[in-house]
Amino acid sequence: MASLNDYLLVSGLLFAAGLAGVVIRRNIIVVFMCLELMLSAANLSLIAFSRFNTTGGLPDPDGQMLVFFVITVAAAEVAVGLAIIVSLYRARQTIHTDELTSLRG
Repeated sequence: MASLNDYLLVSGLLFAAGLAGVVIRRNIIVVFMCLELMLSAANLSLIAFSRFNTTGGLPDPDGQMLVFFVITVAAAEVAVGLAIIVSLYRARQTIHTDELTSLRG
């Protein structure tokens, strides 16, 4: 059986991979996917803490409810973020972050 440390280690590795992708990559779509990976790592740690914090033999539902809210916010973020990416591509004809230096078109 996996322990809490195992889940937190995997969550930390996922978060570190997402952070490295955000810092290193130049493609705005890859950066966006790495941000979602970081959000998933945070969700994994919330679920792990919820699973190992038992009350009366059952997992604590507070962390699990918070994950549903985070997933809802992430879905809205994806819709807005992809709309912004599409509009940037239409205006500038590029998705590389190093070429998007000005807010004016």
